[in-house]
Parts: sequence; structure tokens; C-alpha cells
Amino acid sequence: MPHDTSSRPVSSSAIPLAVLGDSNSHSYQDNAWFPADTTERGGSLRSRTFQWIEVLARLRGQQLDPGPWVRWGRPGVVALAREWMGLSGGRAPRKEDYLYNFANSGAACKNLMGGRFRQAPRLVALMDQEPERWARGVVVIRIGLNNWGGLLDLQARDPNAPELREATAYCAGEIGAAVRRIHAAHPATRILLVGIGNEADDPANFERWQSAAETRNIRTALDGFNAAIRQLAEGDARLAYFDDLAWFESHWGSRNAEGKPDYKTVEIGPELRVTNTIGDDPRNALLADLHTGLVWNALWAQALVSRLREAFGLPLTPIGDEELRRFLEPLAAPARAPGS
Repeated sequence: MPHDTSSRPVSSSAIPLAVLGDSNSHSYQDNAWFPADTTERGGSLRSRTFQWIEVLARLRGQQLDPGPWVRWGRPGVVALAREWMGLSGGRAPRKEDYLYNFANSGAACKNLMGGRFRQAPRLVALMDQEPERWARGVVVIRIGLNNWGGLLDLQARDPNAPELREATAYCAGEIGAAVRRIHAAHPATRILLVGIGNEADDPANFERWQSAAETRNIRTALDGFNAAIRQLAEGDARLAYFDDLAWFESHWGSRNAEGKPDYKTVEIGPELRVTNTIGDDPRNALLADLHTGLVWNALWAQALVSRLREAFGLPLTPIGDEELRRFLEPLAAPARAPGS
């Protein structure tokens, strides 16, 4: 459906924010993609478990504008057929999310520029409706884990394997093409490129790759992938890189030199403590379905605001630790065990 973006009740100073990516950015409150009567994505506490962009909309919605919450989009084949006929493809697949959030679960680097679910060209078509606003807008590109995460055994054996070099070059190439496509139409728009984390830090993988050599190899391979993404942002003031791996390690740490899990506990105020464990309770970093939990996403949103201020000089109010505590504690409280 067409969107009358000119009549949206947003602050005139709000900075448009768009997202290209995968399930790491797909809003959990999407009842079109994830049925409301299930716990899929967001878990058993879904109504109070938010993705990072959902946190930003609640804490900085007057400064960063991801667009209105809409149920919008079409099946990929329909969107593609419309484009073949010279019509707008819109967003594909159909989901309930912020208008400018084109990330969808399962997306890989191939979905940035091509195929039925291509994200970047369709986002640009939407941005074209408001070119003046997007001259001061930001696009976050956070993708690649679905190309990389399934190769951990190979990374542990041989960090220089041809398959790893191929995956790195492919994703860097597709991300670079998406950047060029955006800047061809909106040359002033800032773009933040997000690296990927270490899937060996996933608690579901703690029993695997428990040697110094395997841990070192995985890190070497991952550093190579992230270096290729970081390089895309070099030498252009409109581009910046967000080091997702460094961010995670600053909060929860990593494995030790021998490859054994050795993670820290994150403390939010005097009551909320979050460990690198799995479960829908907010005291776990990851949900039971292995997607990022409430506290993870809130801390990530906090770091994103800081990075946008630092990299692009955007006039955003930092999300302070006390503000984050006040936001999180009521959401975590219903999950407390009886008598706690």
C-alpha cells in the first residue's frame, strides 16, 4: 500500500533511521510474521521483550524516527512481479514493524540487493518519497551472521579456508553494493555498518571448540570477516563501523585462552544481573530460541546511540545507565521467581 509519510506525527528534528538486516533487527512484536498466540521470537515473555530498534523507539523515538508501526509488505514473488511491471515492490516479505525497518528473519547477504526479498533497492524507493529528510538520515546495515555462523567447524580447523574467504568477499561485496545503491540516490545519508559477533560465545556452543587452537582459529577467521566490513567504511565520513564483537566482550567477556567459557555477569542497578545464558527470563543474555534477549538489546541500543553521536556527530541524547535501569527493571520484575 502507498504511504503518506508527510502526515506522520513526528518531531521535525527527528533523524530518519532505516535498517537492513536479519533476525538481529527484526522487531519481536511483529504479529504478522510471528503469530500473536505463539511465543515464537521474543519468547514466553514476548510482550515485554524488545528488539533493539523497539527499545530505541521507546527511549529515543523523538530523536530517531524508524517510521510508524505498520503491517505492510507483500510475498516476495508478488513484489518481484510488480517490479517487473514497473510498479513499486514495497517491502517483502510482509511483516508488522517500523516502516523503515526492512530487516527480516532468515535474511542473508544475498537478500541485500537481489532476489525476491531484496532490501536495499526497496528501501531506497521508500526513501525517494522524502529525499530532503533522508539527507540527514541514517541507515544501519547489520547482516552476515547467517552466511558465517554455519561455518564454525571450518573456522576452528582452518581460518584461511577458501570457503571462508569466499563468504567474506561475498558479504563485503553485497554490503558494498547496498551502500553504493543508497548513496547513488541519497548521497548525504549516513550509513552504519555493523560487524558480526562470535557464535562460539553462544551458550548453546559452550561444549564445542574447547581448545586454545580452535578458539584462536575461530577468532582469526572472524577478525578477517569483520575487517572486510570495517574496510568498507574507511575514508568516507558518511560511513562508520560498529564493532559488535568488541561490544559483546566489553559486557560479557569471552572464552579464556584455553577455549573454556569464562564469561562475566552484567549488572543493571542493584537488582538485575544478566549472565551469558539461555532462557526467556531477562536475566539471560539470550532467549530460549537463541535470539538476543531484552537486556542485550537495550544495551545494544544504548551503544548504538553512542556510536551515532561519535561517528556522525548526531545531536542525540545519550542513553544513560540510570535511564536504562528505569526502563528495564519494570520489564524484568514480572519474571522474578516467587519470594525473590
